Amino acid sequence: MTFSLTPAYRRIEKPWGFEVIFTSEGERHTGKLLFLLAGKRLSLQYHDAKEEIICLQSGRAVIWLEDEAGEVRHLPMEPLKGYAVRLNQKHRLEALDDSWFVEVSDPEKGNTVRLSDDYARPTETEELRSRPDRGWGS
Repeated sequence: MTFSLTPAYRRIEKPWGFEVIFTSEGERHTGKLLFLLAGKRLSLQYHDAKEEIICLQSGRAVIWLEDEAGEVRHLPMEPLKGYAVRLNQKHRLEALDDSWFVEVSDPEKGNTVRLSDDYARPTETEELRSRPDRGWGS
C-alpha cells in the first residue's frame, strides 16, 4: 500500500461551470465537486460502466432521473441528500441558481453516452476523457 501526503486536485473547465476532481488516479472511488451556473445543465446522459451518488450542497437544482418504467422524471433536489444514479440510468442536472454539488462514483471508466447536450458535445469515451478539456473544447 502506498501512502500519499499530497492532496489531490484537478479543476476542469466546462461549458456549464467547472468540476474539481479531489481524488487521485487509481483510487477505488472518484470524488468531484461540480459548480453549475444558474440556467445551465449537464447532458442528458447515462454511464455504461459507472454508478454515482450526487448531493446538492448549495443553490437550487433539478435532477432528471429515469424511473423503472423508462420515463425521465424531473425532481427538485433536496439539499444535503444523496441521489443514486445506477448503471445505464438516464440522468441530468439542471441548476436553477448557481449551485454546488458533490459527486462520488465508481472510477471514471467506460462511456458517458450523451443523448442530448446543449453544447453539442459527443459521447465521452475513455480517450476523450484523457484529454485536458475532456473533449468539449476541441
